[in-house]
Amino acid sequence: MWRVEESIAGNLRRVTKDLAGRCALVTGASRGLGRAIATGLAASGARVIGMARDADALAEAAAAFGGEVLAHDLADVDGIAARVDELEVDVLVNAAAVMSAKRSKTLDTTLDEWRGVRAVDLDAPFALISALVPGMAKRRWGRVINLSACLGRMSGPGTAGGLAPYRVAKAGLNALTRNLAHELALGRRGVLVDATCPGHCRTDMGGPEAPRSISDGADTALWLARRDSTPSAPAPTGRLWEDRAEVPW
Repeated sequence: MWRVEESIAGNLRRVTKDLAGRCALVTGASRGLGRAIATGLAASGARVIGMARDADALAEAAAAFGGEVLAHDLADVDGIAARVDELEVDVLVNAAAVMSAKRSKTLDTTLDEWRGVRAVDLDAPFALISALVPGMAKRRWGRVINLSACLGRMSGPGTAGGLAPYRVAKAGLNALTRNLAHELALGRRGVLVDATCPGHCRTDMGGPEAPRSISDGADTALWLARRDSTPSAPAPTGRLWEDRAEVPW
């Protein structure tokens, strides 16, 4: 497999120590966008817990960004709640994802492939949200950031067909984001819930010829995590963001 060699810490935009005292959990933190976001959150002062299935790669990444390791295969959705039990997380970043086969059109996709992609890309974020967000609401402060994709948008490239399991799972993640944000009164309970399209980045999934760097793709997620907001004057939330600007669902 092609491995990302791009320097993550050196290419992230300068951040401030504005998450001191906060705990962040980042899925997919062993590489790519998840690792870059975990690095940026740690640089902002947060205690960062990285979650991924490859324990060795996760340990190496966590040593680099100064975080903690929580090894778990997110395809094991039923086991997620027990892995995060008793954690008090303030920032949840659902960055882990798997791609379906390029030729996986709706009528050609197997049920096993459909379920496998959905488990990691949609069901695991739901399981983590269910386990961790009630505590955020109780403490009146939290950030949930779901890494979506332009292919999950129902306007633009998300309607072109193909890659059915991935497109539909990301569209579901967008719907989950919007629904949860409204259920949490659009930030008036202290929790912001947003999705971001990182774009086509030079990750293992995106490949070495992708037009965007990893740091470009991670920037909006870090910005969302660090935004100022209060229950009485909440920041805009329940939206889909790309390069710090709202884009249509």
